[in-house]
Amino acid sequence: MIKIQNLSKVFRTEEVETKALNEISLEVKQGEFVTIMGASGCGKSTLLNIVGLLDNASGGSYKLLDKEINGLSESEKSKVRKQNIGFVFQNFNLIDELSVYDNIELPLIYNNVPSGERKQRVEAIAERLAISHRLKHFPQQLSGGQQQRAAVARALVTNPKVILADEPTGNLDSKNGNEVMELLTDLHANGATILMVTHSDHDASFSQKTIFMKDGMILSEKRNSRNVDVLVSN
Repeated sequence: MIKIQNLSKVFRTEEVETKALNEISLEVKQGEFVTIMGASGCGKSTLLNIVGLLDNASGGSYKLLDKEINGLSESEKSKVRKQNIGFVFQNFNLIDELSVYDNIELPLIYNNVPSGERKQRVEAIAERLAISHRLKHFPQQLSGGQQQRAAVARALVTNPKVILADEPTGNLDSKNGNEVMELLTDLHANGATILMVTHSDHDASFSQKTIFMKDGMILSEKRNSRNVDVLVSN
């Protein structure tokens, strides 16, 4: 599903060169739920942005669905992103001027899905995420948990191959945060592949595996279980 080998990312200015990722290698298999953790500035969000085709690597190999990404043009990457990746962010990134229905529908419009099919998909995913009664409302009329459910619905409505979540509970209280994590767990149980960045040990415990990063490198991996924790050092 996701295979990265010796991936690097360097940010350059006229005076400074900063290595954000230092020859990282990792694999996320189809149907896995993997979390990335580490202190601010360790490179985890940079890595997620590259996986999500929102940024480009400086070196190394990145394959998504057995397709080498680094050699693709920007238009080709955009097509792969739209067809295969769903994003869930800490800031819900819903458009205030659009209804919940319109927010969820937007990715389908970008993918040129016919209007009749768009309606079916929006209504189906809204029912699945228990926000059907909120489709005519606007984001500011929803609770934080409902807004994140709408954001998850928008991410899922295109039937993506992989879900990328960046601090999905960061703006939520514990109750709504737990609801969102339980939702991601349910999606994973139904076959979703999820890669999540978080600072929360609690949120990470919902995933199958946690990858720990520091200074642009992977330090270790922990296989998660409610009963057994196994630490595997790289």
